[in-house]
Amino acid sequence: MALPVGRKVLLDTNVLIDFLRAGLHTDWLLGRDGRIIRFVSAVVFLELRLGADSPKRNKAVDRIEKAFPPGRVLVPTPPLFDQAGRLFRSLHGDGSGLADRLSPINDLLIALSARQIGAAVVTSNVLEYRRIAAKLPGLRVIAPASN
Repeated sequence: MALPVGRKVLLDTNVLIDFLRAGLHTDWLLGRDGRIIRFVSAVVFLELRLGADSPKRNKAVDRIEKAFPPGRVLVPTPPLFDQAGRLFRSLHGDGSGLADRLSPINDLLIALSARQIGAAVVTSNVLEYRRIAAKLPGLRVIAPASN
């Protein structure tokens, strides 16, 4: 998919992981098109740190963090956490059938943060975010180009 011109996007964790592992999605991360305003959620940094199990990976996360000034890092507010809990129940009930409840909660927080600022979520996990979007009017989801 082409980059949306003059739009805000929030990059999901998997887009950044693909960049770190295989150099994919460079346009999304490095901002070669200056008309795209890129954001990341603090939740994404949490997920990246959880996976940074070596000094090399920690340095890579440090580099990504430095690429986003504080004004481009979205921190979920208490009302967003409340909304995430309600949406989780709507989508997953009590979550007892899930092997992992953290990932769906994180996805909800990322989605809510994006919608709050009018940004589209750029993610490789398009199906899950479209499922969230069905319950969250106004959320836009974009699959990243594989460049």
